Amino acid sequence: MLLKAVFWDLDGTLIDSEPLWHDGEIEIAHANGGEWNEDLGWQCSGTPVPSVARHMIERGCKLSVEEIDKQLKDYVFNAEVTRLPWIPGVQDVLRSLKDAGIPSMLVTTSPRRMAENIMKQADGLLAGYVCGDDPFEHKPNPAPYLAAAAKLGIAPEDMAKCVVLEDSSVGLQAGAASGATLIAQTGWIRTDTSGLGQFASIDSYDGIDAAALDAFVRQRLGK
Repeated sequence: MLLKAVFWDLDGTLIDSEPLWHDGEIEIAHANGGEWNEDLGWQCSGTPVPSVARHMIERGCKLSVEEIDKQLKDYVFNAEVTRLPWIPGVQDVLRSLKDAGIPSMLVTTSPRRMAENIMKQADGLLAGYVCGDDPFEHKPNPAPYLAAAAKLGIAPEDMAKCVVLEDSSVGLQAGAASGATLIAQTGWIRTDTSGLGQFASIDSYDGIDAAALDAFVRQRLGK
């Protein structure tokens, strides 16, 4: 296989967690004098929590950015510890990659405790992670993806032989800037993410395995 590694975003790519974030936003906003709804949540999808918090404050939430940040991350973390909402079929893709000897790495802006919870529940299917608490610029900067590659000993010039799977606009921009073969997962996001540098788009994991991801790389490189 030409494929060297696969780098996975978390929310909307590995797990269907966006609804958890939106539920938390609504609960926190309404409990503290604000107005918020699912549509507003989706408009902020993929952006850092402090940015979401500022939008919530603009709509009447009386908490500080720091208070919203803590309460929202606590809400989602506790929900994910109770039950991790894996996207259908994604664990089969991870198993196929592991069986083929291709490492999968988690690359998320979420805090370390969330990344560690994913690692624990992934049962060895993920080789490692880069998270929002690591000392790198956040997406849309490509630094997290390049750092994940470096952890595997993959040089920047070999990123085209790696696949990045992303769903949000900032994530797709980061993946494209990294030089990787970028695949957009469109099945669990409600915003338009077209034209952001993706090589291909998929809306489920039907028919996706190590061979299929290797084929995307070969097609991109003309090999």
